[in-house]
Amino acid sequence: MADAIRLSSCNSLRFSASLLTSLNHPVNRKSFEFGTKVVDSAFVTAAPLSFKPRKRPSSFKVHAVVAEATDQPKWWEKNAGPNMIDVHSTEEFLSALKEAGDRLVVVEFYGTWCASCRALFPRLCRMAESHPEILFIKVNFDENKAMCKSMNVKVLPYFHFYRGADGKVEEFSCSLAKFQKIKDTIETHNLAQNDSVGKIDPPANVDDKLAKSDDT
Repeated sequence: MADAIRLSSCNSLRFSASLLTSLNHPVNRKSFEFGTKVVDSAFVTAAPLSFKPRKRPSSFKVHAVVAEATDQPKWWEKNAGPNMIDVHSTEEFLSALKEAGDRLVVVEFYGTWCASCRALFPRLCRMAESHPEILFIKVNFDENKAMCKSMNVKVLPYFHFYRGADGKVEEFSCSLAKFQKIKDTIETHNLAQNDSVGKIDPPANVDDKLAKSDDT
């Protein structure tokens, strides 16, 4: 009985010693069976973690471009030079005619929503640049509906031509395709002036019509 106990103790110690040896021994390409698949222990290792830098959103660039675009003036806000002006009231219109004296004055009635007005406008600007002796006045139809109505402006773009004491010498509707008509009218009424241009009162027919528009 004692021998049996000693033998059991000895076997137990041997098993414990072999277990410790196996645990302390480094595992080198041993195979482990998982179900019906055999996986090599060399591949049962955790893959190293890799962190890819996240791309920064480019939305701020888009906002910068949009902000830059909105700073640009609208097409109808651009002027070719000092001889192209905007008027925003009947008083400003009459004052501009008075200051023009005997110079030829070309008045364009336009709408910001008018596609024909927008198409024609760059050509009109080039015309103003090539004729610094002519005054070009721009009238926004939506801002001056009463004045435009009193002056019989019903279609856009619409043009009036004034010259000193002669008052209004021409008026017509014109598109880009018929721009030659504007050139011909300018050549007809843009007479050369040898003397200095004097300042005169606006023509009576214009003054009377605009006075009526203010009363409405």
